[in-house]
Amino acid sequence: MVKTVPQTRDSDGTVGKALAVLDQIAEAGRPVRFGEVLAASDHPKATLYRLVQTLTKQGMLAYDEVHQTYTPGLRLVRLAHAAWRQSALAPVARPFLDQLSADIGETIHLAQLDRGQVLYVDKRNAASPIEMFSQAGKIGPGYCTGVGKAMIAFLPSEAQEDAIRRQAFFAHTSFTLATADALRAELADIRAAGVAFDREEHEPGIICVAVPILSKAGKVMGGLSITSSVQRQSLEGLDALRPALLKTAEDIAAAAETWQFPS
Repeated sequence: MVKTVPQTRDSDGTVGKALAVLDQIAEAGRPVRFGEVLAASDHPKATLYRLVQTLTKQGMLAYDEVHQTYTPGLRLVRLAHAAWRQSALAPVARPFLDQLSADIGETIHLAQLDRGQVLYVDKRNAASPIEMFSQAGKIGPGYCTGVGKAMIAFLPSEAQEDAIRRQAFFAHTSFTLATADALRAELADIRAAGVAFDREEHEPGIICVAVPILSKAGKVMGGLSITSSVQRQSLEGLDALRPALLKTAEDIAAAAETWQFPS
């Protein structure tokens, strides 16, 4: 199934429309036919066809003539690698994640905030891995993940409200904070405590403790979490790992101070 991407604002013009189409095809995670994209698009068929053809000619999409399907193109891959080197926190954080993983043996996530949502940029599996949604490169919700709440809680007021407006507030589990007001109350508590928890809010049985990665000026660079399952850990047990988590976040922030962080 190809996800429906909201129609871009008129002020975004052709570029915004083309990027929305690119998002649709990239997020499918597999080769897709034009008809699938059309079924999930707000654009008229002729407009969508023109956008897809332009993206293909520019190398942002690749077309398989045999199967008549589209996938992200190699030009997009090159741009992604350049963006990864210049904008992702992962290269800076790698040695610190490796050390934390070796010390605690639990699953570790490194994330950044992308328009109010969680972009997982790196991950270390536990010594005994457990099945869960997250993986590097995947987008997760901001309102019901520990690392998402940790980052949103430390945004300036205006940016925080913008992030809250972007949340879907779908109740993934009976523990999900499914309203903006419930999230705001939680964010205030997180900011006061300096740490966030996922209490099985996104996936049944999955819990985590998370902290923001902040610059000296208090800018949110990213977020860091330690994740486990209720079968092998408790929230109290994860909270006991808070000192190691905070130290790693501080080390990453210090190493990233000279990094050209994207605004």
